[in-house]
Amino acid sequence: MADRLTQLQDAVNQQSENFCNSIGVLQQFAKPTFFPEFDKTSSKSPTTQTQSSEDFAQLFSTLIARTAKDIDVLIDSLPSEESTPELQSAALRRLEQENNDSAQRLGETVKRGEELLEQIQSALQDIAESQLKMQCLHSSSAATDDSPSNGLNNSTNN
Repeated sequence: MADRLTQLQDAVNQQSENFCNSIGVLQQFAKPTFFPEFDKTSSKSPTTQTQSSEDFAQLFSTLIARTAKDIDVLIDSLPSEESTPELQSAALRRLEQENNDSAQRLGETVKRGEELLEQIQSALQDIAESQLKMQCLHSSSAATDDSPSNGLNNSTNN
């Protein structure tokens, strides 16, 4: 992300584009003005595009107002000239302390997450082992039920 001065410059550039585009729209949709010294008549008939010109006027007025508000916010976020080096260093110390506190909380959260991950992995391993044991028991009991000796005993008893 860009710093505040770059953001401000981008906003000013955007505002200048908005102004230029709005002037272009005004030139495109404005009704011709006749000057008494200029007798040459235009062969073009004026087109009636009032709806689109009103739409453009609304669009550009909204864009210009929004960009102006963004510029005001960016200007207000810049450090003031009244800020002394002592105030700036105090603000930096405060920010460093907040950063250290956040880093400590992040470390604790990561440690807790790793502990939970180990518990989950252990539980999943126990579940997998239990399923394997159940499959072994099920397959061994199915094998004893389907053994040929049981089938022979039944046929000889008949």
